[in-house]
Amino acid sequence: MAFSSKLGSLLRQNGQTPMISSMLNSLRCMSTSTKKLFIGGLSYGTDDQSLREAFSGFGDVTEARVITDRDTGRSRGFGFVNFADDESASNALSAMDGQELQGRNIRVSYANERPSGPRSFGNNGGFGGSRGFGGGSREDSSF
Repeated sequence: MAFSSKLGSLLRQNGQTPMISSMLNSLRCMSTSTKKLFIGGLSYGTDDQSLREAFSGFGDVTEARVITDRDTGRSRGFGFVNFADDESASNALSAMDGQELQGRNIRVSYANERPSGPRSFGNNGGFGGSRGFGGGSREDSSF
């Protein structure tokens, strides 16, 4: 989005304001896809294939992926489904949000793209608690 803001200001400076809005709308559409759905509340028994099967009735599923814990390999209870077109994704979202899949009511929404750059692990740099390394209160410490 920062790129499209910068582009807009450059075009305004060059006196090309009539085409700014159409160009910016095109950039926004390219940067946000409505073909990818987030699926939350999945049963731990749901795998990629069963997720694909559950959504394939709405259109061409290009990818269905259940996110798993890298250490245990167990499902983290959510996944993503990508469709070949926006209309199929929209139909799937409308029909499947709140429905039962393998004994669990699932939540379906459009997926938000993860921002690029380093991940943040909280304000404390990953140490135990907001009170420093040990996590104890000031009253407990000898400072």
